[in-house]
This record gives sequence, structure tokens and C-alpha cells, in this order.
Amino acid sequence: MDKYSIFRDLAVILVTAKCFGLLARRCKAPQVAGEIVAGLLIGPSVLGLVQSSDFMAELAEIGVILLMFSAGLTTELKKLIKTGPVAFLIACSGVAVPLAGGTFLYMGFYGASAVGTDEFYRAVFIGCIMTATSVSITVEALREMGHLQGTVGTALLSAAIIDDVIGIIVLTFVIGFKSDSAQSGQVIIQTVLFFLFAIVVGLISYRFFKFLDDRYPHTQRIPIFGLALCFGLSYIAEVHFGIADITGAFVAGIILCSIKDSDYIAKKMDVSSSMIFGPVFFASIGLKTDISDLNVNILLFSLAFILVALVTKIIGCGLIGKICRFSTSDSLKIGVGMMTRGEVALIVAQKGLAVGLMEPVYFTAVILLIIVSSIATPVLLKLLYSRYPEKEYA
Repeated sequence: MDKYSIFRDLAVILVTAKCFGLLARRCKAPQVAGEIVAGLLIGPSVLGLVQSSDFMAELAEIGVILLMFSAGLTTELKKLIKTGPVAFLIACSGVAVPLAGGTFLYMGFYGASAVGTDEFYRAVFIGCIMTATSVSITVEALREMGHLQGTVGTALLSAAIIDDVIGIIVLTFVIGFKSDSAQSGQVIIQTVLFFLFAIVVGLISYRFFKFLDDRYPHTQRIPIFGLALCFGLSYIAEVHFGIADITGAFVAGIILCSIKDSDYIAKKMDVSSSMIFGPVFFASIGLKTDISDLNVNILLFSLAFILVALVTKIIGCGLIGKICRFSTSDSLKIGVGMMTRGEVALIVAQKGLAVGLMEPVYFTAVILLIIVSSIATPVLLKLLYSRYPEKEYA
């Protein structure tokens, strides 16, 4: 493939993603659902017009980073602090229930194994994949409907970030036990160190941006420096602390959400995100799907895998939401909003392939879960919000 073919691929992605996004909106479904379907249609599974590539994956990664940065920028910090304890409980349950569900699913298909055996760790690893939450699709759906800054949206964002951290810790424990290494404690230490580091950087950065805000309001230097902070924290989180880069991007947004020009920065970010990086990210989910090698056994396992992964998130997160005095409809919104899987699930699956915890054939189940959850979540959220408006919480 010559180096210029990427321009052709981008043209195809942008046109089809926009057309299917508009079609989805006309059908009263969120635009992101149409963009994902567009990626599936032009990808190797159907028409084969565009192939997934490293460059496309990197553009998609920038897309999700910008989405999470924008989500942080538009977060109301007071509401985030207020929902923090509730979000932590939701995240813990949203990890524990899918972890157990995935483990028992694998054992149900292939038989229970003694604790400590390779098969046991493979079963637990299937559960680890189910713990991952990709909130970027939920963020875009809530933003499109105008509910991102509500109490439910804020609780969802907070829980998803905490969920991601807990999921990575669980994954590292499983890999550590499998390889008989002592990495598990290191991850806990690295996670704590990252958030301590983020607090220090946040205080310094906030003062710097507050100075820029007062001295040079509504100038391009503010969003440029803000974007640099986003990419810098994303890199530091992933490379130096072993935390997902989207967590660093979200933290960067949180740092800047209280300055006067936060809306101005978000508006500038939205241009790049909606024009190229966002559509590429959502279309790339469909591009990565190849269902040509499916057989009956894998198909049955994949269907059960999808069902268990979706239901356990709804039960785990929604039940805690109800216990924490959210209304029944808002608890269901939280459960549905947390059931999306995306780049984090892919990263977890790839880690498993690398260390021998998962066979390549099961990757199809992960891709199908991402496709189904990515399409179903925004559609169900739109339906829930249209029928049951969000309750006001004191």
C-alpha cells in the first residue's frame, strides 16, 4: 500500500461516516451509531474499501484522547466531587460483577479448573475483558442529547475513569499471578503516584492557565497550551505510570474545567474532533471487525459473551446507583451508559494475547462486543432519556 492511499481512505471514511451519521440522526438514533456502522460497511467484513492500519489506529487514538479531554473540560467540578463516592461504588461493582460473570461463562463453556491452573487464569482473563468500560461513546451520545453535564452524566464519567483504573489493577494482578511475578503491588503504587503527580501538575497548570486567562483571554495560545497539557498527561500516564492515556486526557480536562476560557478551549477542540478525529475513531471500531473466520462454537460463545458482558454491567452499576438513591430510570441509565466497550477492551485483549492468556480466535468475541455495545448504548440512552427525563438531585 503506497503512502498516499491514506488520503483516499480518509476521504472514504469521512464521507461515509457523515452520511451514515446523518442517516442515524434522521432515524432518531445518535450520530455515533451511524459512524460505527459506516466503519463496518467499508471495512474488511463487507465492502473492503478501507483496511485498518497503524496510521488509522493512531488517528483513532487521537480521536478518543480529544473526546476525553473535551469531556473533562465540560465537567462541572463541584458535581464531580459531589458524585465521587457514589462513582467509586458504581465503578467497584461495575468491575466485580462482570469479572465474576466472565469467569463463570468461560468455565461454563469449557469446564471449571482448579485455582492456579492456566485454564483458571484464562477464565479470569475473560472476566477482565468484561470489566473494561469505554465511556467515549457514551460521552458523545450524552453530549449530543445535552445531558453530559447532568448528575447522571457526571456520575457516569467519574465511575468510568475509576472503573478503568480498577480494571487495569485487576488485569495486572492476573498477569502477575500467571507469570509468578511481583508486579501487582507496583501497579497500585504507580496508580497512587500518578494521581499525586496529577494533583501537583494540576495546581501548577491551573495557576499558569488562570494567568493566561486573565492576561490574554480568548487567544489561540490558551487552547494550544491546553492541548499540549492533554497530550503530555496522556503520554505520562500511559508510559511512566502504566495508566490508560484516556485517564490522563480526562485529568487534563478536569484541571482546566474551572478556568473562564474552558468553554472556549472546548469549542476549539470540538472543531478538530468533529471534523476528522472523532469520525475516524468511531469508524475504526467497524474497520477492525472481520467475521469471516467465525464457526458455530465461537459464534455461540461470542453471543453468550456479549449478553453476559452487557447484562453484568447494567446489573453491577445500576444496582449500586439504585442503592445510592438514584431513581430507577436514572439507575438504568447509569448501567446502560457503563456497558460500552472500546479501546480499553481491545488493549486488555491484546495484553492477554501477548502473555498467552487468550487464544487469537476469541478476539472475534471482543470485537463483536465492542460493535454491539457501541451501537446499542447510545440508542438505548436516547430511548431512556426521551421516555424518562433525568430527575433533579439536591
